[in-house]
Amino acid sequence: MEYWEIFAWSSWIFPITGALLTPVMSKINHKLRDYTAVFFSMLAAVSTIMLIPLLFSEIHWPLHKSYSWIILEGAPILSELKVGVIVDPLSIIMANIVAIISFLIAVYSIGYMHGDPSLTRYWFFINFFIGNMLLLVFSENLIQMLFGWEGVGLCSYALIGFWYRDSKKDWLKCWVGEGDEAYPPSHCGLKAFLVTRLGDVFMLVGAFLIASTLGTLSFLELAEVHIGKEIVWIVVLGLVFLFFGPVGKSAQLPLMEWLPDAMAGPTTVSALIHAATMVKAGVYLVARLFPIVYSWSLKYPEISFFFTMVMWIGALTAFVAATQAMVSTELKKVLAYSTVSQLGYMMMALGAGGLSHEYIVGYVGGVFHLMSHALFKAALFLSAGAVLHAVESRFLRDFGGLKKYMPKTFTLMTLAALSLMGVPLFSGFWSKDLVLESTLVSKQYFPYILGVITAVLTAFYSIRMISLTFFGHESEHIRELEKEGHHIHEAPPVMLVPVALLVLGTIAIGVSGFFVKDFLEHRFHEYLSEYIHVHGSGGGEEAVFITLISSISALTLGAVLSYITYMKRIIDPEKLISGSEILKSIHYFFYKRWFLNKAYYKLIVNPTIALGRKAYKGIEVKVIDNFNYVATAFIVGFSRIFRRTHTGMLNHNIIGILLGILLLAIMLIGL
Repeated sequence: MEYWEIFAWSSWIFPITGALLTPVMSKINHKLRDYTAVFFSMLAAVSTIMLIPLLFSEIHWPLHKSYSWIILEGAPILSELKVGVIVDPLSIIMANIVAIISFLIAVYSIGYMHGDPSLTRYWFFINFFIGNMLLLVFSENLIQMLFGWEGVGLCSYALIGFWYRDSKKDWLKCWVGEGDEAYPPSHCGLKAFLVTRLGDVFMLVGAFLIASTLGTLSFLELAEVHIGKEIVWIVVLGLVFLFFGPVGKSAQLPLMEWLPDAMAGPTTVSALIHAATMVKAGVYLVARLFPIVYSWSLKYPEISFFFTMVMWIGALTAFVAATQAMVSTELKKVLAYSTVSQLGYMMMALGAGGLSHEYIVGYVGGVFHLMSHALFKAALFLSAGAVLHAVESRFLRDFGGLKKYMPKTFTLMTLAALSLMGVPLFSGFWSKDLVLESTLVSKQYFPYILGVITAVLTAFYSIRMISLTFFGHESEHIRELEKEGHHIHEAPPVMLVPVALLVLGTIAIGVSGFFVKDFLEHRFHEYLSEYIHVHGSGGGEEAVFITLISSISALTLGAVLSYITYMKRIIDPEKLISGSEILKSIHYFFYKRWFLNKAYYKLIVNPTIALGRKAYKGIEVKVIDNFNYVATAFIVGFSRIFRRTHTGMLNHNIIGILLGILLLAIMLIGL
């Protein structure tokens, strides 16, 4: 077994082992439990870091090793199931994103979750999540990947509903939403579980179609199969169904509404699962399938419908989620909508890349944005966690003037927000421009326009978020806390250092962005050429120039509008909106989440609940309960009759014994 294979296996085995040891360590000592959990997440990070030197080596990609797991003799399809690992630039980059950021969040959790009575459960699911996510990344085939895929879904459900008691006193701490769209943690966890499982059901159907037509679900074998013209549309249908798994996991339209409500979990969970890692699983799967599907589409153009679907769903999701972030009243939900929007960017880039001969622009743009977004969005969520921890509220209206109380958090959060906006010399600038460039070089002009508009909205809601949190006058809520003796203070070093390292990473990538971009293009071109046997160059100078001008213009427009509105207060947003019926309607439409969430409840959830109640009354109460009552009455009546035979008299007992012996003798004679 070669060293790269050892580290690929150990990267996910270590954290799962840590998860299993967590209950044991909690019986010994609580501090030992905490530090053991962090230690095993560190071992996962060390394992993935040891694979980074491979990126700088001249290697014939991919590195791959598989073993027989289950042999199904006589099975019409998939007669042999295998387990194995695949190590290539994509899996190395993704695994390091998962493991390193997870380790930093685990360190942050020591301070943020200190004193929580359910820490054993927390650490178990954190490490179990890390292990399943890394299993997903290194899996050699789709069946093995599904184990990690469903594992992270289970952990997501458990961690979103971590504070499952749904206490009203935790309204400001862990509920999400307001009015008739306010939900407690247990509801949010179940919502995430059901919505993502819906996508997974379609994904399983797609996997079955692919397996039944092509005979394999191994990524390497899929790249080599021959597709007959008669099964092309079955393959296309299989890919469409398969994509619904990423649609659910990465919160794309129409399955996007679970992610904003997932903010009911601890902020560390939001940073880990719903910003940096799990929601990237869908993007990762599309990137994993990209070279395979692209090579098929060169022979059969009909298959490129897959990329068209990915691009349009991504573009529309990016725009819709950005409009929702503009009007959100909760800090974490602004970041959640932003995450959905940026995931849409990644999907848009990968889809546009698959529709162009310059495929490398879209592919690198999607993966580069995945990498930079993981850094700056994890930093933003952890900074938000420090704010929520200090102010004890989730609402932006309860903040204001926090810059003087939390200057370090302000600096770190602002730097991360600048990267989200795509300001030059930050990582988000390079990756966002590549995303936009990918649509331009593939001549997908309307998605390009949507992407530019989304960039305007991103700059707008980022400045709005920073302004409402750190500038202006202190809110009434903060003044009440001060009166009660609760003084707003900076987060401790154990929470600030991980955020600082994440921000330092996004600045380092931003400063060296030109070289990072060229390195990724070179390395991924080598990697993709093993699958795609056509030349795929970068975009032309004209496309780069147009993208740069439009990107900076969008950044400037959105930032200036937000600056004069929320920071300088030259424009009063409340008066502006209330003074125009059109603006009031648009604001309400965005605030109500385009009524997508309402539609889900009215069309699916409420009818299902009503049907369940009818089934309960008609089947549970009238049939099952009555059957239980009848059966119980029969048993009670029989026992009363039979009990009369138990007189307790010796003569009766002897007669019973003799009759039993006689019956046994008759039976033996009969034999």
